[in-house]
Formats: sequence, C-alpha cells, structure tokens
Amino acid sequence: MHLLGHLVRFIVSALVLMFVSWLVPGFQVGGFWSAFFLALVIAIAAWIIEGIFGKQITPFGRGIVGFLVSALVIWAAQFVVSNVTTSIIGAILAALVIGIIDLFIPVKTPFEQGITGREDRR
Repeated sequence: MHLLGHLVRFIVSALVLMFVSWLVPGFQVGGFWSAFFLALVIAIAAWIIEGIFGKQITPFGRGIVGFLVSALVIWAAQFVVSNVTTSIIGAILAALVIGIIDLFIPVKTPFEQGITGREDRR
C-alpha cells in the first residue's frame, strides 16, 4: 500500500473514531488530530499484537478474543494519546461499534497486503 493509501486509511479511521465518540457514552475523543493519532496508536498496537500472537488474537481476528483485545487496545491507547478518555465499558462499546462499522468499511491489515488473490491451498 502506498503512502497515500495509508493516509486515507488513517483519515477514514479517525472519522470513524470521531463518529464512535459521538455515539458511545464513556468514550471521548477531543478532535480530529486526537482521533488521527488514536487510529495510528491502535493500528500500531494491533500490528504488534498480530505479529506476536497471530490473527486469532488481534482486533482483526474474528471472535470474542479479538473483540476483547480490541477493547483492551482502545482502553490502553487513552494513556498514549492526549484528549482521549474512555472507561472499560466505553472501550467495550467502542470496540463493538467499530467492529460493526468494519463490516461495512473493511480495512486490510498489514499482513494481508502480500496476498496476491490466489486461494490458499491448505
């Protein structure tokens, strides 16, 4: 993915986070730049977790473990990004709403970029 593609991805993610902040009680983002940096921190944390544990435990993985890890990443990111506050319940609700939005606006993970379109033969 080129630099412009990454930039568009983070802008869309920031807009989604701002929308989720408006929708979910207990999850507040202070503005666009806070949302942009929050999206960046979430992406980096998810990339690191996915690299260590695989797709089964990341926010991009499906299932309850991926959902809970997503909520934990959102909750922990508030300590890195200024003007972002969330409670545990707010992070869980935000992860739920972001997961639902992700069904309609899917974003590829860095590990999926190398897939050439061929089916896996396993």
